[in-house]
Amino acid sequence: MKRILLLSFISLSLISCQRNAITGRNQLKLYSDADIQAMALTEYKSFLTTNKVVNSSRDAEMVKRIGQRITAAITQYYTQQGQANVLDGYQWEYNLVDSKDVNAWCMPGGKIVVYTGLLQITQNEAALAVVMGHEITHALAQHGNERMSQGMIQQLGGAALSVALANKPSETQSLFMNAYGIGSQVGFSLPFSRKDEYEADKFGLRFAAMAGYNPQESIPLWERMEKTGSGSKPPEFLSTHPAEANRIAKLRQEMPEALRYYNAARVK
Repeated sequence: MKRILLLSFISLSLISCQRNAITGRNQLKLYSDADIQAMALTEYKSFLTTNKVVNSSRDAEMVKRIGQRITAAITQYYTQQGQANVLDGYQWEYNLVDSKDVNAWCMPGGKIVVYTGLLQITQNEAALAVVMGHEITHALAQHGNERMSQGMIQQLGGAALSVALANKPSETQSLFMNAYGIGSQVGFSLPFSRKDEYEADKFGLRFAAMAGYNPQESIPLWERMEKTGSGSKPPEFLSTHPAEANRIAKLRQEMPEALRYYNAARVK
């Protein structure tokens, strides 16, 4: 029986490993984009009804402007790469929410939310663009789908997995909430792996640069983040992210490529 379970797990894992268009690496993906986006839309609508959305202010206009510029750059980039289908099902929306939480997130399907508490740290449009590019990358890189898939295998095992996926059990919804839970457990506080975080930094920096935002603003941004967490207990969003010194070092390594995209965007 154990041998059958192991073979079922290996077979399903091999079949379900797909190459991600943005990162170029293979990742476990057991859920369809359509199912993930449908669950995301349900939770997103629920979130908007229970939180105060800022509809008209300079900050709200800034969030929308950044979102539109970055997603336009992403659309153009994928189209030029012959991978426009990656964005199938994406209907971009951008909202600013009145909350003291230092947070931002992007749900599958392109639902982006920024919390007003974050603006005290970003302080300028380019820095916020870096954060939004980071969060959008999490969605495009399908980090949540990957974690849900890993969680499903851990919870149910290979033999039960195909049945669970077909029936869309409560386990699926629970895993979705753990991966994409809206509120205090998303965005900066979402416990993505270090690998996921570095990927989101790398490609998010490029996307912001493609949209014409200076990627060099990412360095002072994360220096401010580090100071925010300098007390006896750091903010929750810092507890699950790479140490700021390591993150900044990685960003400096990526800066020449990001600046190449930025300079190209400026001459258009």
